[in-house]
Amino acid sequence: MRCPYCSSLDTQVKDSRPTDDSSAIRRRRVCPDCGGRFTTFERVQLRELMVVKRSGRRIPFERDKLVRSIEVALRKRPVEPERVERMINGIVRQLESLGDGDIPSATIGELVMEGLKALDDVAYVRFASVYKNFREAKDFENLLGELSGPEEDLAAARKASSREPS
Repeated sequence: MRCPYCSSLDTQVKDSRPTDDSSAIRRRRVCPDCGGRFTTFERVQLRELMVVKRSGRRIPFERDKLVRSIEVALRKRPVEPERVERMINGIVRQLESLGDGDIPSATIGELVMEGLKALDDVAYVRFASVYKNFREAKDFENLLGELSGPEEDLAAARKASSREPS
């Protein structure tokens, strides 16, 4: 593993242990040349995934890019990091099990939206507003209407009908 500080190829593993959910191996490394310390993570990769963008361009799938976009949506939200990591691992496993190495970017976006909807409504709306390219307030209203669900619509209708004079 190349040292991120001095680019030496001779780094040593000082400590290895599984992550909390055992989905990766965390390794603490040290560079004997410059003394720099850093951490690497080793994960199982079932297949090489390629993302097919809307333009048709193909780029390699980057787990870190997925993580960053989810972190932006979840910024300052009270969601446990373990739940986020489980969601991300689940999305990656779903992508790897699709059978084809070429994955449309829309598929990834839909999986992220499903996961965020289960984790946090605010993060779901944040992500959807960027993913679906919202242009006006009506777009938010439509999404929030979907989010409220039929049971809340029924409760609102009952409340409204109880206010009407007979």
